[in-house]
Amino acid sequence: MSENNNNQQPSAGGEKRDQQNGKERSHRYHRHRRPQHNNKGQRPKSTEQKPEEAKSQPAAEPSEQQQNAENNKKKQRNGQRKDRGGRGQTQGNRGGNRFGLEKRPFDPYEQPSREEIALSKLRAQIVLQSADGSVPTAYGEPVSAPPVSSSPVPVNPAENGTDSTAPSDTPAIDMPAEPSEPAAEIVRVEVVGVRFRAAGKTYYFDPHGLKAKKGENAIVETSRGPEFGEVYLENTLVNQNNVVLPLRPLIRIATDADVAHNAENREKEQQALKICQERIAAHKLEMKLIDVQYAFDNSKLLFYFAAEGRVDFRELVKDLASIFRTRIELRQIGIRDEAKMLGGIGACGRALCCSTFLPDFAQVSIKMAKDQNLSLNANKISGICGRLMCCLRYESEVYAEEIRKTPPFDSTVRTEDGIGTVIGSNPLAGTVRVVLKDSPDSPPKQYHRDQVVLLPKERRSNNEPKNDKKDSES
Repeated sequence: MSENNNNQQPSAGGEKRDQQNGKERSHRYHRHRRPQHNNKGQRPKSTEQKPEEAKSQPAAEPSEQQQNAENNKKKQRNGQRKDRGGRGQTQGNRGGNRFGLEKRPFDPYEQPSREEIALSKLRAQIVLQSADGSVPTAYGEPVSAPPVSSSPVPVNPAENGTDSTAPSDTPAIDMPAEPSEPAAEIVRVEVVGVRFRAAGKTYYFDPHGLKAKKGENAIVETSRGPEFGEVYLENTLVNQNNVVLPLRPLIRIATDADVAHNAENREKEQQALKICQERIAAHKLEMKLIDVQYAFDNSKLLFYFAAEGRVDFRELVKDLASIFRTRIELRQIGIRDEAKMLGGIGACGRALCCSTFLPDFAQVSIKMAKDQNLSLNANKISGICGRLMCCLRYESEVYAEEIRKTPPFDSTVRTEDGIGTVIGSNPLAGTVRVVLKDSPDSPPKQYHRDQVVLLPKERRSNNEPKNDKKDSES
């Protein structure tokens, strides 16, 4: 009896102790404090009696009518639980409280009933079928959606599985056709190509409505101010991705006065070159003066020089600024740029490629000389600049393609005379020299690469020795 009473109502002493120590205890213990279940699986009512009332009023025993009414309610609840697929468990050990029939808070971790499982499956099926474009019926059977047509066409209810009592002249919904994604348009920009040296780079400028012809002189806006250049590319449209926007403008087509002013600047450059060489010798600087350029508006004077290391030319700049009364800039260049500016005659007897038609220097490697079967002597494959000749790159792609088609050196091939080994090849002619295994002492024979068949290399087995040495012991 003491256990039942304690489960049904909290003791007065415990409630009073909680009230006394309420301020000292943590808030979370009081917030989550709930009365326990009794042995019948029931919770006490939410209305709690005060300790004084609990002492004064004794616990009233339920009458027989009340007990019979409670028993009937229990039986009714058990019957409802069996009808919806429950297991008929007792009230003290329930297996589900999904519909709140026991007047308890909803528990999401309780086991769902069969109806809830079937309902969740039906919902998942509807979601999947709606993603595929099919329409589910009331019983979950998918029915294919009618095809979309641009013109209203009457729908046959028998074919679509709809009710036959519906009017047969009901037109289908006129669905708009899906718009096709527009193709990415290529944006083109009108440009004019101008270069400032005979074999220099070509720079793009915005013509601003001017029509320029190839070979004409023009005044363009640059980072150094207005410059005098030659039109190398007429007005043309290029892809916007190939240029860096915004383009600098083409100011005007050069007039006779502009041409005369440019010629005057060329004469001043020759005088500035002599003066600068004298000042370099006076300061005893280890630098070689290469070229001098005047800006078109005489706002800047550039000196190009070559040196092996760093040069302290601060005093030289002060002297040149006091002489020319303009902005002075000294720029150090490499040995290839020096050859491009000065020019010369190459080993072939012609003018240097870099100073005549090459706009920029391409990468050249020693592998290109090996593929072309050239001598690896530095004096024969180097230009006057001391670097590998630029012409080694002209035929490198052709040699690489022909070498790919030709059997490599020391490979095994099958010929009309037997199996042999390749000891040499001429990729451009497409021929190979082969030593036959049956007659190794005979001179090698020459075949075209189309007349031989490349054989896979024989793998050496683990039992074979790496060095084929004959035993000296008899």
